[in-house]
Order: sequence, then C-alpha cells, then structure tokens
Amino acid sequence: MKKLVLLCIASLFLFALSAQERPNVLFIAIDDINDWVEPLGGHPQAQTPHLDKFCNDGAVIFKNAVTAGPICGPSRSALLTGFYPSTTGVYGNATNLIYTDLFKENTTLPEYFSKNGYYTLSNGKIFHKHASGEGYVDFGHWAYDEHARSRKGVKDGAIKEKVTSAKAGVINGVQQEDFKDKSKLSWGPTKHQFEETVDYLVADWAKQNLTERSYDKPFFMAVGIIKPHLPWFVPQEFFDLYELEDIEVPEVLDNDLDDIKNPDGSLLYKASAEYLWIKKHQLEKEATRAYLANISYADACLGHIFEALDNSPYADNTIVVIWGDHGWHLGEKQRYLKNTLWNEAAKTPFIVRMPGIEKAEYCERTVGLIDIYPTLNVLCGFPQKEILDGNDFSPLLENPQAEWLYPGITVSTGGTSVMGERYHYITNLKGAEELYDLEKDPMEWNNLIGEKKYRKIADEMRQWVPEKRAVGPKEHYKKPPNYVDAPSDPRIKPTRNLEKLN
Repeated sequence: MKKLVLLCIASLFLFALSAQERPNVLFIAIDDINDWVEPLGGHPQAQTPHLDKFCNDGAVIFKNAVTAGPICGPSRSALLTGFYPSTTGVYGNATNLIYTDLFKENTTLPEYFSKNGYYTLSNGKIFHKHASGEGYVDFGHWAYDEHARSRKGVKDGAIKEKVTSAKAGVINGVQQEDFKDKSKLSWGPTKHQFEETVDYLVADWAKQNLTERSYDKPFFMAVGIIKPHLPWFVPQEFFDLYELEDIEVPEVLDNDLDDIKNPDGSLLYKASAEYLWIKKHQLEKEATRAYLANISYADACLGHIFEALDNSPYADNTIVVIWGDHGWHLGEKQRYLKNTLWNEAAKTPFIVRMPGIEKAEYCERTVGLIDIYPTLNVLCGFPQKEILDGNDFSPLLENPQAEWLYPGITVSTGGTSVMGERYHYITNLKGAEELYDLEKDPMEWNNLIGEKKYRKIADEMRQWVPEKRAVGPKEHYKKPPNYVDAPSDPRIKPTRNLEKLN
C-alpha cells in the first residue's frame, strides 16, 4: 500500500510539472569527486561557483548520497542497471558488466529510455571502459542511440618542469629518487589551454547538442566528466585559484586505524603507499591543492553545460541529474584514492533539478545512486521494473523531509557498508566490524563496535547487508598491449533486442 501511495504522489508531481510532454533528462557524471564542492561544504576553500549557482537557482542537494560500489566499474554498473554489485557480481574494475547473466536479461538505464521512446546520446565517461581481447575498447557505446568520443586523439599532457609524480620520483619537475614509488599520485598544470582539454570538449559537445539541435523525441543526454580522476593534470589557471601556503589539509590521526581489528585481534588496515609517500615528502598541501584545482576545473566544465541548457529550448522541461560515481580520500584514514567503505569513499555528490524547483533544497536522507534508475522511471512515466534493487525517491524531490525507510548500502570486494543518517555500520567478509556515530564523530575516528550499548544498533544495521553475494563472470578485463579507440567496432557490441529484455 505504501509503495502505491508514493507512486501516486510521484505521478501527480510529474503531471504538475509537464502535463503535455515527457521531460528530457540531462544526466551528468563526475569521476572520483568527493564532497569538496561548495553546496556540500566538504572543504572550506573549495571554489565551485557554477555548481553553487546551479543549486541556488533550484535543485535538491542530497547531503548523504551513497554509492553502491566505492570504485568506478562497480559503481557505474550498479547505477546503470539498478542492481547492487552483490546481485550482478561486478565487484571490481576487472569485470565487464556485459559478461554477467543479469545483463543478458535486463536493459541498462539508457537502453530502458530508448525502449520507452526517448532518443539517447552520450559523450564522456558514463560506463566504465573495458578493453577486449581483440584490442578494442568497450565504452558502453552499445547502450545509446548515439555515442560520441570527444577525447579521441586528445591528451591532457602536463608541463614536464612542473609535474609531481610518485611513480617517476619527481617533485615539481625535479628528480628526487632513483626508484619509482608504488604510489599512483601525480599532478601538475597542462600544456593545453582550458578550451583544448578533454572534459571541456565533452562539455562543448553537450552545449552544441543542447543549443544547435532539435529532437523529435524527448532526449536522455549522458555527459561524463573525467576529472578529478587521476592524473590531476588541469590548466594552470585552476591551480592559481588556490594559494599553496593557505591551503587547509584534512586532519589525520596517527592512531586512527588502531581500533579496527580482525576477529583474532590483529589490525585490519595500515597506512597506504600514497599516504606514506605524501607524508614522507610533506606534500599534504600540494596534493590537497591539486585535488581542489581539479574540482574547480570540473566545475568550469559544468558551467559551460549549465549556460548552454539555460540558453536552450529545453531549459524548462529538462530533469538534470548530477552524480559522482564515489568519493575520494585525501589523507583521511591514512590513505588517498578510493575503494574503501568509509565515509570519504562511500558518499558522493548527488544533485537533482526538476522543473518547478526554484531554490536550493537540502535532503538529509541516505539516498543511494542505486535509486536513480527506479526514480527516473517514475518521473518519466515508464513502466516500473519491480525487480530493481533500488527504490523510488521521487517524493523527496517534492518534500526533502519526507519519510525515507532505507539506508545507503555500499558493496565492495571486501565487505559491505550500511549508511544511516546518524550511524554508519561496516562489516568485512572476514568478520571484522565497525560502527561510527556520524553526528558526534563525522571523521569516523572512534570505532564503537566494541561497546555493548551499541551492539543493538549494529545488529539492526547488519540486517541490511545482502545475504548473498553473486559470483562474478569468468570473463575479466585484460588490457592488451595496444588497443584501438574505436567505440563503434561490432566486435565489442553485444547483440541486444530491447523488446525482449526486462
């Protein structure tokens, strides 16, 4: 009965927004972005004026949005299918979604839009790319009516004299060591101007398709921004936004990992190679500045898209969905990068604009990216797919304080995170557990799992952990020595009859 009531509310909301035609959807992904954006206030010095204005002009900002997988491939596969990694078997970047049994019977999100009368087009990173055995790359191009590749042949190369790279043992262009470190971090200003960079070209493609083109169907336009994914190479102007001496770095505790233990009492985690390299060379401010510069660069690309939408014929009848695929560590928990189940990696920016929303609205509910698929189905009037793992959050777009019964669930190769508005529970496949009070301890410094008074809370949250974990397909990503950037090559285009798929 409850689902029926929510469906009726969402249907009435959609009717009020557009009684004559179905809305377009502008679907924007940002890679490796955490909450260091102005609307979320994750870093006090972050400069993202375009995103800030976009939100202030009217959008719902989800403060506790949660990814389904804390690394690119699993997160995107989950969002684009509506199924958790524990359902698909896609736990890491090595597994291509197209080899799973679930994929063979179900449409992905853009395919479902195409199946229901939308024209679908894409550019940039939406699906995670996978090389094939023949040397060709699967970009997920098969999921769209039209797929473009603005980055083909373009490289955002950095100025050699200003590069910092752990692998090369170089800091500000100066060789520091004779060996290469295991850390993956690198940053520096590009040789190219803003208008010559990859993400700008993707954003400009979106501009052209919004302002210079007409459609005889409603459209689903997917646009993927790759920064702030490594390497952190963006034009100098974005580094110049931040004075190095004034940079504030995240606070890190030397004993932060001491209270996270295996069942036998041994420590579960240790500081990562990236963290140790940064600490060894005292590059905390430089790394923080580089990440901030990349976020501001991504924001500038978003601004190019937002301006185009505002000046297009579609401004008043387009749903805009902006999402990051997962968060990112900048020293917290003694690590950089992603692929953990802590707050920094599990949470990600998620913003939705609907026609009729005229100011910034904040929602505290723990909505998951897994919920995007069923929600867009409701907002665009599609037949519902009851088998999806996610839930429709469209009532929260009308009332961000509405009741929401679900936690945010993140599934990784090593365990599961269950995120509530106050408490965060993590369980490892080996039996280790963590519990944090996010209200009192937002940095997750104090693991409460050993205190008896919190055992009931942990047990209640544990019930949301998926009981079964699907076995991944045998086929995996094995990158050949050389591959051809040919997204339309039929050898990597699976045969899809959308009418016969769920």
